[in-house]
Amino acid sequence: MLGSNRRFLYVTVAVVVGFLVLAWINQRDTHAPGEISESKGLHIQSWKSDSGANVLFVETRQLPMIDVRVVFDAGSARDTDKPGLARLTNVLLDHGAGEWDTDSIADRFESVGAISGASALRDSAVVSLRSLVDPTLLEQALTTLTAVLQKPHFNPDELERERSRTLVALENDRQSPSSIAEKVFYANLYPQHPYHTPSVGNEDSVKSISIDDVKEFYNSHYTAKNAVIAIVGAVDRDAATKIANQISAELPEGNAAAALPDVADLTQSETINKTFPSTQSHILIGQPGMRRGDPDYFALYVGNHILGGSGFGSRIVEEIREKRGLAYSSYSYFLPMRKPGPFTIGMQTRGGEVEKALSILDKTLREFIDEGPSAEELQHAKKNITGGFPLRIDSNKDIVEYIGMIGFYNLPLNYLQTFNDNVNAVTAEQIQDAFQRRVKPDKLLTVVVGSNSNAKPVKAGSEGS
Repeated sequence: MLGSNRRFLYVTVAVVVGFLVLAWINQRDTHAPGEISESKGLHIQSWKSDSGANVLFVETRQLPMIDVRVVFDAGSARDTDKPGLARLTNVLLDHGAGEWDTDSIADRFESVGAISGASALRDSAVVSLRSLVDPTLLEQALTTLTAVLQKPHFNPDELERERSRTLVALENDRQSPSSIAEKVFYANLYPQHPYHTPSVGNEDSVKSISIDDVKEFYNSHYTAKNAVIAIVGAVDRDAATKIANQISAELPEGNAAAALPDVADLTQSETINKTFPSTQSHILIGQPGMRRGDPDYFALYVGNHILGGSGFGSRIVEEIREKRGLAYSSYSYFLPMRKPGPFTIGMQTRGGEVEKALSILDKTLREFIDEGPSAEELQHAKKNITGGFPLRIDSNKDIVEYIGMIGFYNLPLNYLQTFNDNVNAVTAEQIQDAFQRRVKPDKLLTVVVGSNSNAKPVKAGSEGS
């Protein structure tokens, strides 16, 4: 009895201390800028688990914690004819698994100060864990994560609850002009491609998804050979190997998902107007852009930083907001995916200013493509990107997300170590060449959602005042 009381006291104290330490970590999960990326080189180790999952590991000793991120090629691009299936499958993983129901799983993570999460995007589905490395606390967190990954219940009642929540979310999207614009944008940018539907799905499909659909999707996609396990934290290689083997051991071996179809380029410009009762018109303009690992990645990335990716100081913000006051927010970005994700220019402006704003955007984009960046713009962009880079990998959470991406998209293991060098190597000529080859201002999709949405396609060479 005395031994049992002592063990109970130890666990209680460990949990209380764990909560306090994890709360402090969540607020202070940072390192001195450059501490990991420069002094330790962010050394990524890679191997396969016993069941065939790809594993990437970075050992960090600054904090007594560990982050685990399991990435499956199981995003909504794998939904086939049932949009929303990938997301519902991912959401239901921790709604009962192994010996525990939904509340018990949440209690098991919470009682040891661990944080779990799950999400599904177009390319991938993710299950994550953050825990202290105290053996007692970590053991329970990992045992629970293992059950979530390997033995989900997929209870029909839980599916109905999540279906109802999803339908409410879809109804809310119908009241949001930005959500409407994004859905129309993707649907028309990728009309014959799996990227065309949102991860949340659509009302008809979500209503039709059965628990058998969920189970079949899980069995086909949540397999070891379709998984990447990223681990970052205060454990050594042997411990990381055991963790990777544990959480993937009873996953079906399976196979990597089949390659996605190629993305077709747009053949002409198109403007789509959607009427919506809002004071601001929401505008998205773009075309298929680039994939992860694209040979033009750094030229397009640095170039877009100058064009519209850096906020104040970028050309789009300068022309649209600073000079003319047409929009509070204006921007551009590339979203690299397994296949070319969108190159997007976006803004919100008053309904009566739509055509003027579109004309200025067109002129700004064409000038950048034709002339490229100035030497001053390029120097400023490089300093901005490389100077801020250490802050983007200054926490274990950031690092585990990056190495999960590196593993999922099969990027070089030294991707982070060479990032700044690759940025600094970009020339103005390379940016100009990449934009001229890849961005076609006469073949852009334009979506306008607002109360006065009657914009016309912008004619080449038109100018705004």
